[in-house]
Amino acid sequence: MELTINHTIRTFEKLPKTLEALLAMEIPQTRKGIAVALNNRIIPQSSWPETFLNHKDSILIITATQGG
Repeated sequence: MELTINHTIRTFEKLPKTLEALLAMEIPQTRKGIAVALNNRIIPQSSWPETFLNHKDSILIITATQGG
C-alpha cells in the first residue's frame, strides 16, 4: 500500500488504518503544533482518530518550530 507523505511516496506492508495511527508512527513524540492536510483538505486534530486512510492518499504534515 502506498501513501504520499510530505511529497514523498512511502510504501507500507499494512496501511495504517487512521490518520491518528499514521501520526503515532511518524511523529510519536508530539501532538502539539501539528497541522495535517489529507488530499489537500485540512483535518482538525479532533477528527484524526476517525479519519480513515486509503491507498494513494496524499498527506501533508506541518510542524511548528521555534526560532527567529
